[in-house]
Amino acid sequence: MERRVVITGMGALTPIGNDVDTFWNNAKAGKLGIDFITLIDQDLIDVKIAAEVKDFDPDTLIGRKEAKRLDRFSQFALVASDEAIKDSGIDLEKENLERFGVMLGSGIGGFQTIEDECTKIATGKSKRVSPFFVPMTIVNLGAGNVAIKHGLKGPCTSAVTACATGTNNIGDAFRTIKHGYADVMLAGGAEAPITRLGVTGFHSMKALNSGNNPSRASIPFDKDRGGFVMGEGAGVVILESLEHAEARGANIIAEIVGYGSTCDAYHITSPDPEGTGAARAMKDAIQEAGITPEDVSYINAHGTSTELNDKFETLAIKNAFGEAAYKIPISSSKSMTGHLLGAAGAIEAIICAKALQEGFVPPTIGYETKDEGLDLDYVPNVGRAQELEYALTNSLGFGGHNATLLLKKWK
Repeated sequence: MERRVVITGMGALTPIGNDVDTFWNNAKAGKLGIDFITLIDQDLIDVKIAAEVKDFDPDTLIGRKEAKRLDRFSQFALVASDEAIKDSGIDLEKENLERFGVMLGSGIGGFQTIEDECTKIATGKSKRVSPFFVPMTIVNLGAGNVAIKHGLKGPCTSAVTACATGTNNIGDAFRTIKHGYADVMLAGGAEAPITRLGVTGFHSMKALNSGNNPSRASIPFDKDRGGFVMGEGAGVVILESLEHAEARGANIIAEIVGYGSTCDAYHITSPDPEGTGAARAMKDAIQEAGITPEDVSYINAHGTSTELNDKFETLAIKNAFGEAAYKIPISSSKSMTGHLLGAAGAIEAIICAKALQEGFVPPTIGYETKDEGLDLDYVPNVGRAQELEYALTNSLGFGGHNATLLLKKWK
């Protein structure tokens, strides 16, 4: 028997807010979270802007001893998870924790730890690396640390699909509950890639905007776009079967009703130029929900501000929705947050849940110049109040990974 799955708690650490309410209110207002980098000596890098999490003090939030044993991405995962659990109102002492799992991933894992420890070896400063090197760097320890802290003994995995990671983890958790393998799941993504190695690595492959102008750097769907802006943070949701949520009197935020996951099998970085893989992910999510394309009220686009992504995602939306594509408001949160890589899909799922809950479509900021062929409604610069029923979010990752979630307003 298939079960309905609902969202009952959310947690977020983002460049525009260190909790869900602040994040959402700033997203509605179109707040820019991109600025000059403080985490790296700017003399060592050519790209000098990013979207950092501000005022983050892990010693206070986690404890100094524990924080020293965790890479920044795991710190983000723990803090966002704490918020999500608290927001859900779930009493862990009353739960069967063998039926409560974690699916939380990262596109890269402990980038700063890798960089720091490799530098020690390469410069001859030490012949040894930290005994915490491996558990600080491997991707699954974001999920592992969360599970250990809260005693969550259900399925615990970490899908790694580059920039589709957060969405795939939430989608996989949705299916885990839907098909009866767990009752409650904590799911999402965390990423901390703003390091010298991370910035120079993405810059060398010409993926980043190199103009160093914060207000004109992440401008999805604009003709003058020229690469994405690195972001960092975490997004986490608590998912429950509807029966479980209702039995404990939970506050239900939204329902997940569809999930699509496909591969372009085309190129390691470029999307399929026809957008067919992304279109299939959207179609699969719509089909699972049992609705029509015309029923979708809002699309939160992957919208990275790269030349190819924005063009091919627009084609994919047209492929999936036909003429209905021109009637659906579409916006990119990355215009404000930059690109959180493996955490992007998770914070964008939170955007969709809040958009449904409040009936508001956040904007794509920085949009000035229309690009021929990119002719959909990208909600330029100013958000709008609008009654919403279904919200769809896309994530497209290097390697051709496509993931789509479809959420329904809870009434």
